Formats: sequence, C-alpha cells, structure tokens
Amino acid sequence: MRKLTNSLAALLFFLTAVSCGDNHPQPKPRGYFRIDLPERQYVTLDTMSRYSFEYPAYAIITPDFYSPEEKDWANVEFPAFKGTIHISYKNVDNNLSDYVEDAYRMITKHITKATGIRDSVVVNADKNVYGLVYFLDGEGVASPLQFYLTDSTKHFMRGSLYFNIYPNNDSLQPVIDFITDDVRHLINTLEWK
Repeated sequence: MRKLTNSLAALLFFLTAVSCGDNHPQPKPRGYFRIDLPERQYVTLDTMSRYSFEYPAYAIITPDFYSPEEKDWANVEFPAFKGTIHISYKNVDNNLSDYVEDAYRMITKHITKATGIRDSVVVNADKNVYGLVYFLDGEGVASPLQFYLTDSTKHFMRGSLYFNIYPNNDSLQPVIDFITDDVRHLINTLEWK
C-alpha cells in the first residue's frame, strides 16, 4: 500500500510538473494580410473627348454606370485593391466657382471621420492644369484622397478615391500611398483637348 501511495504521489508530482510549463497559450496579435504591390506601368487613356491622361496598367477604365449621360465621366478601378478613383468632368461656362465650391463641399462631408485634411496645390502652367489635391487622414474616412483640376476657362475635372471595403485606413495605408503616386502621375500627364 505504501508503494502504491508513493507511486501515485510521484505520478501526481510528475503530471503537475509537466502541466505547469511556460507554454501557456497566448492570443496572437491582430495582423493584416500581406499586400503585394505591382510594378508600375502606365497606359494612355485617350478615348475621352475632353481630356487624356496616363493611368496604371493594373487598373481598368470603366464608364460611370450611375451617370450614363455623362460621357466624359470614368472610373479608374483597381481590382486587386478593391479601390476606385471616380472621375467626373464638367465644362466651365462662367461657373468655375460653383464647381470648386461643390468639390469643397464633398470633402467637408468627411470631416466627422477625418483627423486631419491636408491639401497640395497643383500648378502645371505648361499644360494649363491647376487645382488642389486633398489628403484626408483618419481611420474611418471613406475617401482618403480627392482632387480637382481645371484650366480655369473651359475644363473642370474632379476625382475621389474610394475602397469597396470597410474603411480601415491603418491597414490600407500602403495601398493608399501606392495609389496616391498613381494619382500624381495621372495629374502630371493630364492634357486637355
């Protein structure tokens, strides 16, 4: 009986020692999927009647389905990132201030979610392209990048970047930065017709 008690005590001590190791399960920190960014290549969009520009080869140009009567409106879609730059175009006829005010109003709709709004002036006198690019900071901002471009007399173009997912701009920041460079290229290659 004493042997059995000693054996049980030894077994109990062994099981206790083995089960009390430092390998307690710990939850892993929340992570995000790896984002593979494509190599930059550009294609010229020359099918619009009022303007042309270069857009990324990994993007797709589609018409604006919600405004089919607007032939110079287009979407630059990034299927790999579930993002779209919505581009609208209007002829200027002594109403430039109305279009600029409308662009500003569209940006202020994001103020409730934005932690900051930065702007960058666009001046390309050689191509007669002027405007502003707005960068909207904040985790829940639906459109982190918007811009408008004009020649001040005939042409007005507005663009806004949206993602077809719940806005979490912390995890989307590498993609936002990548597409921002594509928007800069679009702006630098824009030519009015």
